[in-house]
Amino acid sequence: MNSNYDILIVGGGAAGFFTAINIVERKPHLKVAILERGKEVLSKVRVSGGGRCNVTHACFVPNELVKFYPRGERELKGPFHQFCSGDTIEWFESHGVELKIEEDGRMFPVTDSSQTIIDCFLQATKSLKIDVLTGQSVRSVFKSEDFWKVETNIETFVSEKVVMTTGSNPKIWEMLESQGHKVVSAVPSLFTFNIKDARIKDLMGVAAFASVKVKGSNLKASGPLLITHWGMSGPGILRLSAWGARELFDKNYQFVLQVNWLNEVTFEECLEELKDLKEENSKKLVVKFCPFDFPKRLWESLIAAAGFQADLKWADVSKKQMIALAEQLTNGHFQVNGKSTFKEEFVTAGGIDLKEVNFKTMESKLLPGLFFAGEVLNIDAITGGFNFQNAWTGGFIIAQNI
Repeated sequence: MNSNYDILIVGGGAAGFFTAINIVERKPHLKVAILERGKEVLSKVRVSGGGRCNVTHACFVPNELVKFYPRGERELKGPFHQFCSGDTIEWFESHGVELKIEEDGRMFPVTDSSQTIIDCFLQATKSLKIDVLTGQSVRSVFKSEDFWKVETNIETFVSEKVVMTTGSNPKIWEMLESQGHKVVSAVPSLFTFNIKDARIKDLMGVAAFASVKVKGSNLKASGPLLITHWGMSGPGILRLSAWGARELFDKNYQFVLQVNWLNEVTFEECLEELKDLKEENSKKLVVKFCPFDFPKRLWESLIAAAGFQADLKWADVSKKQMIALAEQLTNGHFQVNGKSTFKEEFVTAGGIDLKEVNFKTMESKLLPGLFFAGEVLNIDAITGGFNFQNAWTGGFIIAQNI
């Protein structure tokens, strides 16, 4: 049995719904269906942002916004000039959902509930008469002369155009590969580092603003670093993991992490500062007097690592000990053995090769009539609402051009 549609959208997540709604709002006469393999739609939206749904980020300049995407930075410039975070806010407001900005720039519905976003989408699809069909697992996608044939476990659909919003679903990637598309293999992004090291052993929960670097590579990042019971986490580490997703995968997550606990301060500057301190505080105990703006427990751990006794006064610190301490502070080497998934936000790097997509329309350059939005593409971002923004922008552009 064949079901005919003008446009089929494969994948009932954020990108799929946003695309479908925008298409039918522009062209109400079109017959559109969303095919979802699961029993439920929008399940990732439900859990996102701890169940509050981090809809977008309060970064309103396209050229600034693209810097949050380890993969997709260059390609998203044009699209973000067409539909950016400000447009997202406006779109949701016009659909009855008000958003608010939090201190770190993340944006959520004022209700603090992802259900608000889900209800908004479900009401819109209902009133626009978009068919939302669940339990439809796509088995094959086939292009004939002038239409597409999409076969699921239940029935066969025929449509003029197909939009893939399937996220990181390997089965769909395989299908698209068999049609000639190149897929960049998926590797994890946004993970924390497993480190067993005496210097941080009992410092769980301690945080400092640090810069981190992977030894022997160009990978570096800075930001708050959080010591956990399995190693290191926090925005600085997550950023490094995102930009280094491929390289760290190739290293099998075994590498040396160089940590500068003083962020921008160099080894030489640190040494100078320590010398001044020695002169000004000669009678004070080193352990009691942390001159830098970071946690006392961390200071105690690093001076111990540099070979300082607990009762050492500044006056008695040798030149060799000064050098050892400056090294610990600005260039501590930590062996990383493996990674851990960050919360439940499992993000992968990988997907349809971006060279094969026309970013003015989001259409496949190889298969006319096939469009992509969201994480099915080799685009990913750090946390903060950026992955959703990519989904909204892609959906909007498809609706303009399909």
